[in-house]
Amino acid sequence: MSEVKDNQEKSAESKNYSIIDKLESLAKLQLIDSKIDKIHTVRGELPLEVQDLEDEITGLQTRIEKYKNQLEEKEKAIVAKKNAIEDSRKLIAKYEEQRNNVRNNREYDSLTKEIEYQGLEIELSEKHINEYKESIIGLEKLISDNTAKLDERNKDLDTKKQELEDIISENEKEEKDLIRLSEENREKIDNRLLTAYKRIRTGSKNGLVIVPIERDSCGGCFNQIPPQRQLDIKMYKSIIVCEYCGRILVDQSIFDKAQEGI
Repeated sequence: MSEVKDNQEKSAESKNYSIIDKLESLAKLQLIDSKIDKIHTVRGELPLEVQDLEDEITGLQTRIEKYKNQLEEKEKAIVAKKNAIEDSRKLIAKYEEQRNNVRNNREYDSLTKEIEYQGLEIELSEKHINEYKESIIGLEKLISDNTAKLDERNKDLDTKKQELEDIISENEKEEKDLIRLSEENREKIDNRLLTAYKRIRTGSKNGLVIVPIERDSCGGCFNQIPPQRQLDIKMYKSIIVCEYCGRILVDQSIFDKAQEGI
């Protein structure tokens, strides 16, 4: 595929087009791309709004999943603490039974300390369980709030997508035809000029690269063009750019000719 493209570029470069032919091709490309720009303008900010909503939805889904994982961890921790309490109670029962059969005070005091220790472990576990339960309540609220927000954003996304699809479908055929014309026309322009066209177009707010002389001024930046400069432009001896904005200047007749067939 790249080989075909290279051949097309070499073919375009190898043809000896006149200055007027080059200017007409550039003007035609400008007119086509400007029409495509208008179609994109009709869509406005919808594509960006759709992308922003999709990003926000992804963020909400990630957040909800994180909260759910935290909630699951808290529930597992509660189960672990309840098991620990059960184990401590069993140990207390065991130590109490042993304490009833001790032979001396030393053994009695030791078992009593163990019972007290297990009692403290139960209290600590119960405290942790209460903390985990409070965390679970908070996490459940976060999950509920974010899920509601996610539902709203999904509805908004569906609406925006439908709006965008409606606009695209209205202009789909025209846009495809224009893109095809743009690609066909680019093949007729040598690589050096096409590179310059792309560079100027990228740096231009309105996408204008080729502009006519209007009321003795540049059709892009509206600065005055000297009479001799205007005469040179009409003579088509070379490709002349505006010394103020860098756009390529042409006579209006070039645009009139380029308009044919678009």
